[in-house]
Amino acid sequence: MRKTLLAFSFLLFAPSIVPAQSVPPPAPNWREKVAEAMPLLGHRNWILIVDSAYPMQSAPGIETIETDAGQIDVLRHVLYNIDRSIHVRPDILMDAELPFVPDNDAPGAAAYRAEISDLLRGYPVESLRHDRIIANIEEASKHFNVLVLKTNMAIPYTSVFIRLDCKYWSADAEARMRAKMKAAGQPAN
Repeated sequence: MRKTLLAFSFLLFAPSIVPAQSVPPPAPNWREKVAEAMPLLGHRNWILIVDSAYPMQSAPGIETIETDAGQIDVLRHVLYNIDRSIHVRPDILMDAELPFVPDNDAPGAAAYRAEISDLLRGYPVESLRHDRIIANIEEASKHFNVLVLKTNMAIPYTSVFIRLDCKYWSADAEARMRAKMKAAGQPAN
């Protein structure tokens, strides 16, 4: 009887002795992450909307979120949030290689170029070689945060790189102020 009671007690308490298996935390909701980050991001921060092969970078200032969503949808959502903000505007960079990606090597490339062109109409867009953009991001991440939103896009050189700038202070206003400082004998930089 005593052995039976001991065995029963062991079975009753054994599950509490075995360590619980660690369950990975749920993936962050990318829309919530964008909403949470927008008030904190400012001039010189970056938001990247990247294709599925974009590498996970290791710099401490870079946070990568898997969206499991289409690139156009993610970009549209990010631009909507930037446009609604009072403090930042987008300076958009795209890979200079994209216009040269043919449909026979990457089906859908031409359709993507047309769709992205329509979506970005009215925004300043600069084209740079992919390796130069990556170097700019690596340098910026040493001092400023970069939010990477990884999409399910499977066409090369389609990533959209958004460098945030101040919405309420233009480059022209900055240049005028610096000229006044210089005229007044103050160091302008």
